[in-house]
Amino acid sequence: MIVNYFTGSYTVEDVRFLLKPMAMQNTPVHLKEALIQSGQKHYSELLTHEALPSVAYVKLFHQALALNQQRMAHDLLRLAQQIVATRTQGVTLVSLARAGTPIGVLLKHILKRYYKMDVPHYSVSIVRDIGLDTNALHYITNKHHPDTLVFVDGWTGKGVIARQLAESLRIFTQDTGIFVAAELYVLTDLSGSATIAASADDYLIPSCILNATVSGLVSRTVLDKNAAATDFHGCVYYQNYQAQDLSQYFINSLLEAVDKLSNVAIMPSDNPMDRPALQAVSRQFLQDITERYGVRHHNYIKPGIGEATRVLLRRKARLLLLRESHNTATQHLRWLAQTKSIPVDVRSDLPYQAAALIQEV
Repeated sequence: MIVNYFTGSYTVEDVRFLLKPMAMQNTPVHLKEALIQSGQKHYSELLTHEALPSVAYVKLFHQALALNQQRMAHDLLRLAQQIVATRTQGVTLVSLARAGTPIGVLLKHILKRYYKMDVPHYSVSIVRDIGLDTNALHYITNKHHPDTLVFVDGWTGKGVIARQLAESLRIFTQDTGIFVAAELYVLTDLSGSATIAASADDYLIPSCILNATVSGLVSRTVLDKNAAATDFHGCVYYQNYQAQDLSQYFINSLLEAVDKLSNVAIMPSDNPMDRPALQAVSRQFLQDITERYGVRHHNYIKPGIGEATRVLLRRKARLLLLRESHNTATQHLRWLAQTKSIPVDVRSDLPYQAAALIQEV
C-alpha cells in the first residue's frame, strides 16, 4: 500500500495519522442523538461539525494548562520511563486518535530528548463496537516488529476502549497469526483497565478541554461505508481553523514543563495501582448511577473529567455530576453546563471529580 502521510497540523516528525481525510455532512447534535439511540446509525457514521471555541472558553484552557502542566509533565516522564522498561526490543508508538494523539506526540519527543530513542509514532482509529482500524494495524506490523508496539491513550473512563483494543488484537492474531500484546498505556487509569498508567487520579489533563484545535486540527475518527476495502478509517481535517490552532503550542508548553522536571528523579509510585480495586469502584459507580438516575445503558454514563468534557462538547447532555461545587479542575465543565443550560448535581460520594449523563431520546 502506498501511503501519503497525513500529519494534520503536526509535522511528520511528530506523528503520522493513518487516517483518510474526508468530507462529512454536518449532523446537528439532536438529530445525531436520535439516529444513534434508535439504532439507525452508528455514532462513527455521523459527525457534528466543530465550532471554534469562544475566547472565554480558550481562556479556561490556558488556566488549566498553567495549573496542570507540571502534574501532566511528571506523569509523561513516568509513562516514558515505563515504556522504556517494558519494551526492550524497541518502541513503536501507536496513539489512539484522537485523545491519545497529543500524548503520543509528547512521548515521542520525550523519548528522543531523554532516552536518545528516535521512535516512530502513528495515530490510528479505534471505534467502539467496531474495533481498531485493521488496515492501519496491518500497515504498522508490516513495517515494525509487533513486540515493539505501544498503544497510547490519554485516560480510561469505563474501560470500553481497553476492552475493544484487546478484542481487536485477539481477532487480528486469529486472522493473521501475528500476535500483538493488548496493552494500553495511559496517563491516568480510572477504571483499572490499562496495562500501564502513570496515575489513577481523576485530574484535569488540559488537552481534554479542547477538540480539534489541540489535536492537530483532526476530528474524531469516522467510518465511510463507501470506502475502499484498503482505506484507513476517516477524519475531517479542519484546515480552515489554522489561525486558532493550539496543537503545537500545547506540545511546546508541556515540553518546557518536562524540561524543568528532567533533572528530578521520577520514582515509581509509592502506591502501586490496585487494578482490581479500581475495577470494583468503576462497577459500583456504574451500578449506583444506573439505579439512582434510571439510566437504561452504561453507554449513557461517562465517568471522569475527560469523558464528561467530551459529553458536554459533543453530545446532548442530561446532567453533569460533580464531587465538589467549586473545584478548579472542573471550572470548564461548570462553564459549559451554564452556557448550555445543563443541570448540575453535586454529590460528595462521587468516586471521580466529575461524570456526565447523556440525554436519552
